[in-house]
Amino acid sequence: MALFDEEPRKKAKAHEIGQDLSLLSVTELTDRIGILRGEIVRLEAELKAKGATKTAAEALFRRS
Repeated sequence: MALFDEEPRKKAKAHEIGQDLSLLSVTELTDRIGILRGEIVRLEAELKAKGATKTAAEALFRRS
């Protein structure tokens, strides 16, 4: 018998878009809302950073 007979267990996702929410408790729903709000903040920060980079690049090429 080998040490690694079982397949590695997949880590549960914190949230999956479109998943059935009816089986989640109020606490689980609240936790997921917090996770998603944090992710939105992170995405908006990245979007802002990319916009600043794009603006700087456009300004550089307009000088030429």
